[in-house]
Amino acid sequence: VQLQAFGGGLVQAGGSLRLSCAASGRPSSAVDMGWFRQSPGKEREFVAALTRSGESTYYADSVKGRFTISRDNAKNTVYLQMNILRPEDTAVYYCAAGTPRPYSVALSRSYAYWGQGTQVTVSS
Repeated sequence: VQLQAFGGGLVQAGGSLRLSCAASGRPSSAVDMGWFRQSPGKEREFVAALTRSGESTYYADSVKGRFTISRDNAKNTVYLQMNILRPEDTAVYYCAAGTPRPYSVALSRSYAYWGQGTQVTVSS
């Protein structure tokens, strides 16, 4: 699976962005998809995940209620809608694909495929 993430940019606090992750080589519906982020000096952290069935979603507590993960199987693309952005959301965002166990969807090592990352900067 090849993944390409895009849609990052600079936005003011309170604003919105939508990230996209285009998958090729294997249908995105065949794998679980996740979003992670990493800011300078910090470890990569889980943001959101969506199971291959589309029936279950998972979110980090820090983004719950503000971010939404979704997929468009026809376009083989997964999205991360980010609303009410905060300066602490500033990071490089990565999409990932894999087949994690339900109890390990938040672990980066559960995902075998990664996109290149897209920078999100939220100004105060």
